[in-house]
Amino acid sequence: MPNANATNNENTRPLTIIADSNITSLDEFFNASTLGQDAQRSVNVIAVAGRDINAQLLAEHQPDVLLIRSVTPVGEALLANNNSVEFVGSATIGTDHVDQEYLEARNITFANAAGCSKHSVAQYVLTAILTLRPQCWQPSTPPLTLGIIGLGNIGSTLAQYAYDLGWQVLGYDPLLPASNVNNTSFEQVLSQSNVISLHVPLTDKKDDTNASVSDYPTRHLIDKKALEAMPSDTLIINSARGPVINAQDLEADIACTGRQAVLDVFEYEPKIAEGLLSKLAIATPHIAGYTLEGKLRGTQMIYDALCEDLAVTPVQTMHQLLPLNMFLWSELKAHPDRLVKFYDIMADDASLRSELVDGEVSGADFDKLRREYHLRREWQF
Repeated sequence: MPNANATNNENTRPLTIIADSNITSLDEFFNASTLGQDAQRSVNVIAVAGRDINAQLLAEHQPDVLLIRSVTPVGEALLANNNSVEFVGSATIGTDHVDQEYLEARNITFANAAGCSKHSVAQYVLTAILTLRPQCWQPSTPPLTLGIIGLGNIGSTLAQYAYDLGWQVLGYDPLLPASNVNNTSFEQVLSQSNVISLHVPLTDKKDDTNASVSDYPTRHLIDKKALEAMPSDTLIINSARGPVINAQDLEADIACTGRQAVLDVFEYEPKIAEGLLSKLAIATPHIAGYTLEGKLRGTQMIYDALCEDLAVTPVQTMHQLLPLNMFLWSELKAHPDRLVKFYDIMADDASLRSELVDGEVSGADFDKLRREYHLRREWQF
């Protein structure tokens, strides 16, 4: 039989949370009134930059909960000497920065925000394509063939937008059946697509502190050989993980072929070298998923998961925090000339290039652009 006093002490002692300060509406979701079990339990949230979350910080504050985004690697190096963390939540789709096997072995609950920004990223990709290839709006133009590598939440969502525009889709995902979104071979996607968009996690064949282990490694999936298999006029877009493309090979390929490339993520992020940046058609600071809806949805998902872990009834919802949204997908399709009003991707490109100093964009400036980014709105159906 549970000890009543022990249960009461557990419910009334302060709940300490260390959180990435870049998690949207952190204070609105994580406080005593939303987590405190009828305000009987105080909640102490310590918000810091994601790259500053380290073992020393955890040792100092002994948090019960760790809330992160993609810039904080979580595994043995962070938690080996910590016995306080019981829950890790990542307000992101990707999980390659989290050693889930280690957390499971430690009996630490993990939750991420799978699918939270699938529409945001898909709309980013569409904006990039339609900014660089505006003729694709025209019914008289032959349908564009969009190659999608990775047919998970984001890739399959992007495919639905493409179908709605009358485009053809070639997909590649070895983890899914051939019937899924016209799933075909990697070689066919490379050789037959007008545009290729990457939506895969970062995985390796062997253990790596920043990647998962997989039978289908994606690190440098796009290398010299893959680029040579593409027609020179194939546009390539990466909004997944930077090291999926070999940056040196891409830079050399663009110099040789004049290929257009759009990068929202970079192999050596957060630093970006001028040599690569100067050759990109569009470059943005890892903000493809940065819509108000996408970010709030990510926070909502880890909040709900934490409530379940604490046996607390969720009381906060993202809909209470969303202002009216007038950006309608149907309106954009009817008036494609309004694309820049829906999302001015070239403004984001200009902001990133303006931070170029002494041959590179520094990590501090890259992170500042992300931290201070004015969240755009998702287009409503």
